[in-house]
Amino acid sequence: MPLQPNQREEREREKEIEKERVGLGGGAAAAAAIMSKNRWHFLNYLASDKQKSKHWFFLALALALVVLIGTALLISALIGTISFQDSILCSFNGGAAFNSVDTHYLTTPTQLLAVLHYATSKVTPQQSVQEIRVTFDVLRSLSPCNFLVFGLGYDSLMWSAFNPRGTTLFLEEDPKWVQSVLKDFPTLHAQTVRYRTQLSQADHLLKSSRSEPYCRPGKAYLRENYRCKLALTGLPDEVYETEWDLIMIDAPRGYYAEAPGRMGAIFSAAVMARARVGSGVTHVFLHDVDRKVEKMFAQEFLCFKYRVNHVGRLWHFEIPPANKNNSIITDHFC
Repeated sequence: MPLQPNQREEREREKEIEKERVGLGGGAAAAAAIMSKNRWHFLNYLASDKQKSKHWFFLALALALVVLIGTALLISALIGTISFQDSILCSFNGGAAFNSVDTHYLTTPTQLLAVLHYATSKVTPQQSVQEIRVTFDVLRSLSPCNFLVFGLGYDSLMWSAFNPRGTTLFLEEDPKWVQSVLKDFPTLHAQTVRYRTQLSQADHLLKSSRSEPYCRPGKAYLRENYRCKLALTGLPDEVYETEWDLIMIDAPRGYYAEAPGRMGAIFSAAVMARARVGSGVTHVFLHDVDRKVEKMFAQEFLCFKYRVNHVGRLWHFEIPPANKNNSIITDHFC
């Protein structure tokens, strides 16, 4: 039965109402889905500024903890790598600690200062490169060690740098010169000493030492040994209380009659070397052996039988400890 015009209008109005109802329901569902999917953004939007600041604070704290943990793990890995490398290196050396080339020749402030100084200075060490190499090779094998140097000069910073983490002591007769050097190189360890001899007395001192019992190997000592004029009695306590592995004699002055000469230094080095109680020998280096007094006293006290090297004006001796059973009846050092 066909619908009347008023009935058709009523039916169309009901359809439009139904569409609007369905449309509204679909929009609400879509909105709910979007809100559920982006819940964090929705809550962040509704949260107060104070709550938002707390949220970012904890987020930053979490990131900082992650960075700290990562850094700690990295450092731990590096330390493990170094330890592993050291263990491998030591295994190649029979398990023994490495010598100066491997572990002790790490960069020190004195070494850096030495590089800077000698790279920019026109003043060069008193010894030649070939002479320096003799002592350098011994220091390289023994460092860190105890190194006593008679003299403070243009090469002192170099000698100290060659013995990193060891004890290097310089003995100098001129207090003004000591102050001048230490002003530029305060890391050096230097002491002022006084000598009671003169170069003009060299022959007499050698003769008297042969007749003075306290200058002979069996009774010779240094501290307060006033009976032996060659004994250096006024040295710092550190000199007497330390067992020196190397002794360099490049001072005091010995080129004019009133100069102290190196007679006492050569004699005292021989006494210290013979008194050694530790293992090994004492390396003694004597410079300026082209001069008469240095040669004469080296032959008398350092002994040519202990000389192991001769380069330029430098002699190198390896002096063993004295045999205590025979030292009392021995009248001569050589």
